[in-house]
Amino acid sequence: MSTPRRLDATAGDAEPAMGDDALDATLRDAVAALEAEHIPYLLIGGLASTLLGRPRYTRDVDLFVRQPDALRALAALGAARFETEETNPAWIYKAVKREVTVDLIFWLTGDIYVDDEMLARAPRLDWAGTPISVIPPEDLVVIKAIVHDEQNPHHWHDALGVVAACDLDWEYLAARARHGARRVLALLVYAQANDLVVTDETIRALHASLYG
Repeated sequence: MSTPRRLDATAGDAEPAMGDDALDATLRDAVAALEAEHIPYLLIGGLASTLLGRPRYTRDVDLFVRQPDALRALAALGAARFETEETNPAWIYKAVKREVTVDLIFWLTGDIYVDDEMLARAPRLDWAGTPISVIPPEDLVVIKAIVHDEQNPHHWHDALGVVAACDLDWEYLAARARHGARRVLALLVYAQANDLVVTDETIRALHASLYG
């Protein structure tokens, strides 16, 4: 299993997300509401990128939940005095508190869903005094590589930050890359070309899975 190296979320050139009182309190309330109802979740998005890789400012909270749990999760946030909205039943619901938006996401590009292996591997990391279940760094790299586009170049840099900061389980990452192997391969070749630690075996495995 990978070992995330906990980074100081106030380090670096990016404006820190941690220390925003409204964001910190809203994340704490959202996590408490889901955990009180025993609803599994994983922190993803910019906050996960900050904890696992490079600091990045955001005022959104992205929580990844199982599709069958999505409505129950939204109801739990409603009971915790969030304003809630069934935004799009295909992939996302939203909740707002203190003018901070919590995105409850249950489908991601690449046909990615929360599964048992993600939950079993999720590190438990601290955000402003609140222990949070965070998506495994390998899964975050895969997701960021897949969702990267011209309008959102930060996803590519977020993924590179995770590669640089975490001791990754390369076999697991290669297996998870099935959701978007070409994009993950491109990212890892670029990372290796920039002297980040990426194993040759992983490059070869992804290349073989695509081209034989």
